[in-house]
Amino acid sequence: MTNQRPLRGVCVGAGYFSRFQYDAWKRIDGVDIVANCNRTVGKAEAMASEFGIPASYPVSDFETMLVTEKPDFVDIITPPETHLELCRIAADHGVDIICQKPLAPTWDETQELIALIEQSNVRCMVHENWRWQPWYREIKKLLDDDAIGDVYHCHVMCRMGDGWGEDAYLARQPFFRDYERLFIFETGVHFLDTFRFLFGDAKSIYAKTARRNPVIKGEDSALLVCEMNRGVTAVLDANRYNESDSENPRYTFGTVRVEGSKGHLELDFDGGISIKLLGQASVRHQYSPSADGFAGDCVFAVQQHFVECMSNGSQFESTVSDYAHSVRLVEAAYESAANGSVVTIPSMETS
Repeated sequence: MTNQRPLRGVCVGAGYFSRFQYDAWKRIDGVDIVANCNRTVGKAEAMASEFGIPASYPVSDFETMLVTEKPDFVDIITPPETHLELCRIAADHGVDIICQKPLAPTWDETQELIALIEQSNVRCMVHENWRWQPWYREIKKLLDDDAIGDVYHCHVMCRMGDGWGEDAYLARQPFFRDYERLFIFETGVHFLDTFRFLFGDAKSIYAKTARRNPVIKGEDSALLVCEMNRGVTAVLDANRYNESDSENPRYTFGTVRVEGSKGHLELDFDGGISIKLLGQASVRHQYSPSADGFAGDCVFAVQQHFVECMSNGSQFESTVSDYAHSVRLVEAAYESAANGSVVTIPSMETS
């Protein structure tokens, strides 16, 4: 970014997860976050004070903030039901967007948001950070380098352990307790998008869901079986109720085993990757995942990618139209769980 002026950004939202995003912006060269806003302006001001942001606004003055600060982009870190209107205002003012997932509460609203962006003159990237966790980037490289041959099976086991008891989710994200659709909508989509990153799009999905904790409204457990277009069966076996043996279950969020014609690889709770070729001893793969930020510093990685694409004009890895494939998988999973049947995924053109 030599000889380029810093990108001017503004942030909307000051909740639990926003801290990871503010921290990442602070560490990325070539970015100045010049203002933020939040429904409770005091929370915006506290975040601004901590991260050296010059100005704060109430979210009711979001449009005023855009007019006054003239940002190059806005980072939307608010609940899904706010995204469509915030994106509409940003698009009206020609401000590019990075928007947290879930994109919207419903499929219809998601399609409306996608149409809004595609018909505007602004660029929009989905803040889908899971695929940017360093172990998944490394696994992708290994698979592309034919480390275990032709891949045919992937199994992810996730036990987050943050959803049991009367106070489930209250410490970080209390609104989770009221979501009618919880695990697949909020967390499972990360894994489904990562399956797409590793193995291409899916052609069918089978889902079985359950609610383990009676104090919440939505499902907190899911078994998802995806048949990918490349012939890989990708399985997510997950819940937010039971605990894992990891000291930090929110580092890798689980374990992964990928099997192929030459052998298999495994991801452990500490971010370590081992490779075992058929008939040979297991070997620890050498790489160095970060311990900074969130889940291997994936928030920093995805936001750095956004800045690089903004600076050089290249396409974002997670455009809204591409991310629609991941959202469609979420909808198909709920359809499968409701009907107890395999759901075929209709083809969608990727923009």
